[in-house]
Amino acid sequence: MELFRISSEEFCKQLTSSGTSNRWNRRGEYVIYAGSTRSLSTLEQVVHRNFIKPDINYKVMVISVPDSDELVKTIKTKGLPNNWRRFEAYTDLQKIGSDWYNSKEALLLKVPSAVIPFEYNYIINTVHPNFMQHVKLVRIEEYFWDKSLITNE
Repeated sequence: MELFRISSEEFCKQLTSSGTSNRWNRRGEYVIYAGSTRSLSTLEQVVHRNFIKPDINYKVMVISVPDSDELVKTIKTKGLPNNWRRFEAYTDLQKIGSDWYNSKEALLLKVPSAVIPFEYNYIINTVHPNFMQHVKLVRIEEYFWDKSLITNE
């Protein structure tokens, strides 16, 4: 399967993680967030548009992972707290992600998008024993921000 990550040109040449905490991971857990489509990856970035700098060159990282159920743990919305899309639920969601990360039961965590709950993002565990063998950056594509997505112009 192909997964998609939008990144500044500076960080697009290799699959690395800063270990910064986010919705599905705690600080010090080295994961890569990727979308199931280019459009979902764009929308995920737009909701965090305070971090988008239009003067920086962005790229789409196309990541290949074998399409195997053994490599993926799926989180369904029905098992999540009612407020899972809100910031207040981060602690609960980080615990779910942290438990998955530390157990190393699967290379990928498939999670519903908080932007479009019927679509999925994938969290990639960069310290999983199968990471080097199964996760490949297969190409880097040009990307541009349509200014109407990130400004009021």
